[in-house]
Amino acid sequence: MRPIAGEGTPEGTWRAWSAPDRWPALPLDPPGPPLVVAPHPDDEILGVAGLMSVLGSADLAAVTDGEASHPGSFVHTPEELAAIRRAETDEALRRLRIDGTVFRLGQADGAIDEDRLAADLTKLLTPGRWCLVTWRGDGHPDHEAAGRAAARACAETGARLLEYPIWTWHWAYPDDPDVPWQRARRIDLPPAAQAAKAAAIAAFPSQIEPLGPAEADAAILPPHVLARFARPFEVIFE
Repeated sequence: MRPIAGEGTPEGTWRAWSAPDRWPALPLDPPGPPLVVAPHPDDEILGVAGLMSVLGSADLAAVTDGEASHPGSFVHTPEELAAIRRAETDEALRRLRIDGTVFRLGQADGAIDEDRLAADLTKLLTPGRWCLVTWRGDGHPDHEAAGRAAARACAETGARLLEYPIWTWHWAYPDDPDVPWQRARRIDLPPAAQAAKAAAIAAFPSQIEPLGPAEADAAILPPHVLARFARPFEVIFE
């Protein structure tokens, strides 16, 4: 796992890096609606909302309800926060205006059962279907567990594994040898998709705004984090 603390690598450092200009574009030719796997509500929006908007359809496998995002806060109970985050996901998808089904898998935030998840995803995947999931090296334990489970399910079904980084942009740095940049593929977003993604991100006030005045109520996604997801392109590892 990686320490996700402080402000991480500044977005200005990433924007000054020339390598993304040379990454191949991902051909947008899925055989049908992709399955997007989100360990927590908002992961799918941060990582690939632009792609989802461009494609116009996607199914979502919501692994957890994100009830543990603020473990020291007393503003909401875990059950209340789970309900809030489910509603935020629904609103974000509405703002993206995409067709698809949400499969809520009901796992515990912070304690994903990989065997169970792999079995659930196997039921939703078919040969050639795109499976978009958080990268197996992303640094967050739930993100990595979801990635590993999806990789197993893709291997079993013949689905196509496409991994999207989230917290990598925080702890990594340009040309970091621990990141598989050679597998990076770029998805350029037209203005309409960029606007749709921004609107979808704004549908998560429980994450982008403080829940209350205490330190434990702080925003999980403050401005310096959100800046990494306001780029005119998205990145997946193929």
